[in-house]
Amino acid sequence: MRFRAVLNRHGGTLRTMNLDAFAAQAKAIFTDAGQTLECHIVEGSNVLAELTAAADDPSVDVIIAAGGDGTISSAAAVAFRSGKPIGVLPAGTMNLFARAIGMPLDLVEALRTISAGEVRHIDIATANGQPFVHQFSVGIHARLVRIRDGMIYRSRAGKILASLRAIAAAVVNPPRFEVELNGPIGRISQTASGIIVSNNPLNNAPLPVAATLNSGLLGVYVAESVTTNELLNLGLDVVTGRWRNNARISEYEVPRLTLRFPQRKRGVQAVVDGELIALEKEVRFELHPEALPVVGASR
Repeated sequence: MRFRAVLNRHGGTLRTMNLDAFAAQAKAIFTDAGQTLECHIVEGSNVLAELTAAADDPSVDVIIAAGGDGTISSAAAVAFRSGKPIGVLPAGTMNLFARAIGMPLDLVEALRTISAGEVRHIDIATANGQPFVHQFSVGIHARLVRIRDGMIYRSRAGKILASLRAIAAAVVNPPRFEVELNGPIGRISQTASGIIVSNNPLNNAPLPVAATLNSGLLGVYVAESVTTNELLNLGLDVVTGRWRNNARISEYEVPRLTLRFPQRKRGVQAVVDGELIALEKEVRFELHPEALPVVGASR
């Protein structure tokens, strides 16, 4: 098989690596496995164009994306639309999708796993047509990401520290908003502080990821309007794996869903796979069963 790796030189751990040496090591691993690999080292602003070019190139059988969750999400969107398989090199801070598919978090081990060339088809979700592999969120998580992105950090450890500082700032005076949920669960109107819609229902790990990526269902999690203390308690429940027992959380599993925000304010944002986007007044979600081909996934 012919592989092309797109390496985001600004993605997570890659920014501190000798990428020329890493690319040479990667090529040797694929040669030993009887495969062909070419590596393109690109600026973050050029990642999507390189991924699209790889999808359009008939000489490329598999696209490998190396970077954080945003880079991997972009690659998954390209694969979903083109039908060409992707391999995931977990070079970000959280590597949530890599964890969900069972990819080794060590980059060399991940290369060896991908070089075996085994393809699986897993679920992928869309929000108003935009693909996502982990989650779409509104409310407290979007505030946290917005605060963190306003901080300066130059390393993975710096990003983790910035995230902890952002959590401390975000829990003060939690957001409140009106939302309507429409779908197989009927129509539900609620005042909330946060909503997460995930590609497949989440597990109970301290860093929740999809329990499986072949259920054919979205996970929907609504945090009722909470006080600062209630939000802190919820955060503790998340890191201890007890959040499903929190009375402030409502949980649904559905193949499709529409969220409406009747009083949405101008400038409000959502988060899709870790990246901030403008929140639309109505967001339609759909789960696409086994529509994403992935190389090296063990789950």
